[in-house]
Amino acid sequence: MANVKAQLASIAKALVDLSKRVEKVSQQVEKLKAAPAKKATAKKATAKKKTAPKAAAAKKMTVLEKVYEVIRRSRNGANIAKLREKTKLESRQLSNALYKLTKKGKIKSKSRGVYIKS
Repeated sequence: MANVKAQLASIAKALVDLSKRVEKVSQQVEKLKAAPAKKATAKKATAKKKTAPKAAAAKKMTVLEKVYEVIRRSRNGANIAKLREKTKLESRQLSNALYKLTKKGKIKSKSRGVYIKS
């Protein structure tokens, strides 16, 4: 019986130690929760500032839109040199854009190197 009492006392002491550790950990967690909340509000404020430039960036034309717009505005079609000059794209980008617009059916080739709106 004395052995059981000693074991129960030992278990009670261990439980007290564990409860103290749990309290310390929970206090640390509370501190950590409070700290990111302050940073999150600061991030939200900066995020609002960043949304305005993103909105302006969203209004920028894509490569396909730029190329199509130049072709659409030209009366007799646009040749490669004119497209390169107006869009300021490199040869590869321009070639890819023309290919994609042709596949979509938005433009067609009037003659070699000259494109018109479909």
